[in-house]
Amino acid sequence: MKQILWWLIAGSRGGVNRARIILALNKRPYNANQLTQLFGLDYKTIRHHLDVLRKHQITRSVGEGYGTMYYLSEPMKTSFEDFMEIWRQIDVPDEIREE
Repeated sequence: MKQILWWLIAGSRGGVNRARIILALNKRPYNANQLTQLFGLDYKTIRHHLDVLRKHQITRSVGEGYGTMYYLSEPMKTSFEDFMEIWRQIDVPDEIREE
């Protein structure tokens, strides 16, 4: 899981936004529209990142359509400290890091 997280967060375009989603989902479940409002990003952008995270078993979802709720997967919960180690090492503006 740690290698996947390095690639998803530090090694690919959009990694900071994926990390922000992981941090948010660690606090509570959200649907895509709520994440759009939370981060001020385009709905399609949020959906893309959620699809990437789900494909790599970082998140899981319940429901369908606009009401689909996203949660961290059990493997991601287990690897959350690995994620935080990566998050601390990448270059992120302070206002984003402190969300």
